[in-house]
Amino acid sequence: MTTEQTQIDALSGVTFGAAPIGNLFKEVSDEAAYDTLQAAWDAGVRNFDVAPHYGLGLAEIRLGNFLADKPRESFNISTKVGRILRPNSNFSGGLDLHNGFAVPDDLVRVPGFTPEGVIESLNDSLERLNLDYVDVLYLHDPDEYGLEESLTGGLNGLVALRDQGVVREVGLGSKSVEAHIQAVSRYELDLIMLAGRYTLLDQEAAESLLGLCEAKSVDIVNVGIFNSGILARNLPQPNLKFEYDEAPLEVIERAERISSICQQHGVDLPTAAIHFAMQPAVVRSIALAASKPGNITESLNRVTEHIPMQLWRDLETEGIYLR
Repeated sequence: MTTEQTQIDALSGVTFGAAPIGNLFKEVSDEAAYDTLQAAWDAGVRNFDVAPHYGLGLAEIRLGNFLADKPRESFNISTKVGRILRPNSNFSGGLDLHNGFAVPDDLVRVPGFTPEGVIESLNDSLERLNLDYVDVLYLHDPDEYGLEESLTGGLNGLVALRDQGVVREVGLGSKSVEAHIQAVSRYELDLIMLAGRYTLLDQEAAESLLGLCEAKSVDIVNVGIFNSGILARNLPQPNLKFEYDEAPLEVIERAERISSICQQHGVDLPTAAIHFAMQPAVVRSIALAASKPGNITESLNRVTEHIPMQLWRDLETEGIYLR
């Protein structure tokens, strides 16, 4: 097997996360977004995840434009429902920075956690993506809009679309472990997108949710594996973010201890974070995101790096739960 084929096989378990090309935290040019997607494609990535929430539809538009000349059977794509985009009647030239995106806030997010809302949101996404179908559809952050009602209406709508053959797989995308437990326990889902809850810094999902998914044969797409950036570079570093906010001192100190252990084994912190997130058998894929070609290439190269077993043993002494 060639080195190139080995790289492609390894990247079958990687999904490109499109939030940064929706101007997450900062403006990204069309050219930079396209070049970043091209770098991921050239490396062998064929799984892409996006959502209307990301840049008020900008990420879907950019991803759709990039994939326009690719054979449809050559890639898998997931998007999300639950937030419907509508015109902002109060638009006055502002930006959507309070939601974390440097885009004009000429649209607003309206909850759509009903079967009808699911269909409307999917149709809008297909138009922005310029596609006839998506492979996977997630219910996005129902815990932020009233968990019980949002799960009931949203997941019933998703399951109906799957049963009708409109989408191949359905699931839930959230950072709430409780939301995932409720969804996996009560609905016949194919997979979940778990955000930031099985990482080097946060193993909240380790015992309860991962075991439940194994028992229910529900796969996990593990995202947010750098916890908003704090695990994305060797530490210490200035201006660290954790969970989309300024990192607390105790979190920084814990991350620095982990980074120090990794460096003792010749492994940088983001490489360890990537391999940790990939390890559970129930994890189908991890998501890697970037807004620059060099950054995504660097992350993808880390996927095939060798990790000494002694690193994991030493991290366990630091209280890192390796499942």
